[in-house]
Amino acid sequence: MPIYIFKNTKTNKVYEEFLSMSEREQYLKDNPDVIQVPTVPNIVGGVGGIKTDGGFNEVLSKISEAHPTSALAHRHTRRTAKQVKTDQAIKKHKKRIKHASTRSSV
Repeated sequence: MPIYIFKNTKTNKVYEEFLSMSEREQYLKDNPDVIQVPTVPNIVGGVGGIKTDGGFNEVLSKISEAHPTSALAHRHTRRTAKQVKTDQAIKKHKKRIKHASTRSSV
């Protein structure tokens, strides 16, 4: 049940009440000199991430081994230092070749 903020129009007193929606409607009907103060709703976002169990992680690992150049493989496959350096060198040269080809077309 939410907490509602009300204001008495005769006394200008502002107060909070812990009511259900139906109780709030009845409270406003029973007290015509009371209005509800508009407030921003409190939204609770995701507190934690999604946790996967060992079986699902194993499936992701097998998929990443079958597709070593995929984004999934980069996240779930343990790679040696040599593999990391090789991937960095390939990425660097691809970028250089792409940059050179755009320069020559100008």
